[in-house]
Amino acid sequence: MKLVIMTQPTFFVEEDKILTTLFDEGMDNLHLYKPGASPMYSERLLSLLPEAYYNKITVHDHYYLKNEYGLAGIHIDNKEKEIPKDYKGKFSRTCTSINDLYEIKKKAEYVFLYNVFDNHNKNAEDKLIAYKDIEGAAKKGLIDKHVYALGGISLENIKAAKDLGFGGVVICNDLWNKFDIHNELDYKDLINHFEKLKKAVS
Repeated sequence: MKLVIMTQPTFFVEEDKILTTLFDEGMDNLHLYKPGASPMYSERLLSLLPEAYYNKITVHDHYYLKNEYGLAGIHIDNKEKEIPKDYKGKFSRTCTSINDLYEIKKKAEYVFLYNVFDNHNKNAEDKLIAYKDIEGAAKKGLIDKHVYALGGISLENIKAAKDLGFGGVVICNDLWNKFDIHNELDYKDLINHFEKLKKAVS
């Protein structure tokens, strides 16, 4: 099972050090997700990371960064959004409904299925996908190694995602909650938690 780490939506001081340490500890799929941020900040963050890790990073915005830095690929969050013209390379997508999964899956390297588990940060319009619908999709073979669970994923429910047949999990809050970006400098707890996550998906 694949482990995808998604960045915090905002930039913070220790971020490049933490990301570099996570890469050193075996992170092999980072999604750079900074909605609404200026590309200049993403460029700055990338320039602070070792070049050897660029091919493990996927961008959710400012797709030109993919070629400029030799990144792994691009991610398209919105099903209405088309792949940029003339884009060649790997891309992944987010899917918010089981009904769209079949079509979206055919055209992407892998797909994030959103709202699989309870996600306290979601907007009111983001509806949780019913567990029975996920089970039904798994039985039909719609959930496979190319579909990753996103939304509310934590150490506690990785096994449930694995049992449903997901090929990967996308971790955000469960990891970043282990570090207070405003008051802490020591990120040992975060790295320890990453090690547990790695073990859980193996």
